[in-house]
Amino acid sequence: MIYTVTCNPSIDYIIQLDTFKVGALNKVMEDFKFPGGKGINVSRVLNNLAVKTKALGFIGGFTGKYVVDFLEKEGVETDFIAVDGDTRINVKIKSKEETEINAGGPEIKDKDLLELIEKINALPEDAFVVLAGNVQRSLSQNVYAQIMKNTLSKKSFIVDAVGQALLETLPHKPFMIKPNKEELEDLFKVKINTIEEVVFYGKRLLTLGAENVIISLGKEGAVFLNKEIQYYAYAPLGKAVNTVGAGDSLIAGFLSKYVHSRDLLESFRYGVAAGSATAFSVDLCKKDQVENLLSEVKVEEIKI
Repeated sequence: MIYTVTCNPSIDYIIQLDTFKVGALNKVMEDFKFPGGKGINVSRVLNNLAVKTKALGFIGGFTGKYVVDFLEKEGVETDFIAVDGDTRINVKIKSKEETEINAGGPEIKDKDLLELIEKINALPEDAFVVLAGNVQRSLSQNVYAQIMKNTLSKKSFIVDAVGQALLETLPHKPFMIKPNKEELEDLFKVKINTIEEVVFYGKRLLTLGAENVIISLGKEGAVFLNKEIQYYAYAPLGKAVNTVGAGDSLIAGFLSKYVHSRDLLESFRYGVAAGSATAFSVDLCKKDQVENLLSEVKVEEIKI
């Protein structure tokens, strides 16, 4: 089983409009409500790919109940910690451009964090644990590093975070991290223009402690590297409908293969197909959508 941790889940209220006018009445063409949060997205895609998963994190109020009920109806196991306050609602406006309005989320107390760490410590020693997404203002930005530091037995951590929150996990040697190109640029305060530069800065993350790094490049594909290999994957062609969750789907696709095969490259290829399948869908990808795209994902070694 693969476990995911979402510190700040949400209900993502997705609104589709023909045009969006600020300061005017806008009529909704279509709307959807889905559980949100990067870890939850990973669990939902894993479930769609027929891989057992359990979602952990913090949940609260009537909105939190909606998230739990939705996930369990889909078949995702949950073991959230109930907190005071309501799980947030985020608004995603889809028109000619995408606009997002993200709420802050409930307060997380020290006892809540301690309970989460205890839950993670109780997981099987060989568990894969995904730590993903931004956290509430009431939590320290190094909370993922705290979790990894206080885990008593070895777990394989996959971290999808940004900035200092990601950097502080690297001394604890995460199994995999997945920044995108913009996040990589922000980490090192540079502008990246070539695959060679992507690899250069990806290798710096390896030096800092990451075991494997996937750098997603949107429609340009992705780069995978560790200390032995470095590969580039071409993304399938298609029309992007919804980019929210594409990176989370890449992680889920990768893990869905890796836990069974331990084949890094085939897992990377499957992950890229999953990320693209979600980008081409309103909601997160389904297994048949991923496998229909898999033949289009070409992987080649980067020789530099």
